[in-house]
Amino acid sequence: MAKTFFIDTSRCTACRGCQVACKEWQGFEANYTKQLGWGSHQNPQDLNPLNFKLVRFNEFKDKDRVIWNFFPDQCRHCTEPPCKLAADGEVKGAVVVDKATGAVIFTEKTKKISKEGFLMMKEYCPYNIPRRNEKSGIINKCDMCLERVEKDLLPMCVKTCPTGAMNFGDRDKMLALAYERLAIVKKEFPDAALLDVDSVRVVYLITHKRDMYHNLAMLDENSKTGALA
Repeated sequence: MAKTFFIDTSRCTACRGCQVACKEWQGFEANYTKQLGWGSHQNPQDLNPLNFKLVRFNEFKDKDRVIWNFFPDQCRHCTEPPCKLAADGEVKGAVVVDKATGAVIFTEKTKKISKEGFLMMKEYCPYNIPRRNEKSGIINKCDMCLERVEKDLLPMCVKTCPTGAMNFGDRDKMLALAYERLAIVKKEFPDAALLDVDSVRVVYLITHKRDMYHNLAMLDENSKTGALA
């Protein structure tokens, strides 16, 4: 049965264990970062070829309180991936969908995709996920830890999460958990919502209105191109 992540941001403390675990499992080298000093501890500042996951920080004021919302950003493994549509127009097999899990996988054939093709992949992706490693030429992103999942192991980000924010399993079970948690969280946060449930395999629960999160957190359903507001 196809798999799905359920990410409950109401339980995320921004420990960034998922971010570090992903990076270590992938064997990525360190990348240079710095604190910009504009009121956020988000680091690095964006996804890159050496970071498939990034805990994004959004700060806002609610009456007399300053609130930080955390959003562990990653590829959503779309049920109908537009990145594959873009890649297929140039190199067949560069992007494939694993039949058993639904994972959207970028293969080594992405090396053959031109600069223009890569820019089209990024434009087609409603969440601005694809990144190209300039050293290897490979276009990459989260691969759902497919080699672990195929052995009935959890993705590293889920295995590492200490708070229950990261969940993974059969899609029907994850959606049932998502709606169960939504009902509970809404009692404290009336604006709580699930994002893009029908179109992705990484379902987020947020506690506040969508404009209080990363601006690419949710698909803009009014956009014909799939771009986000």
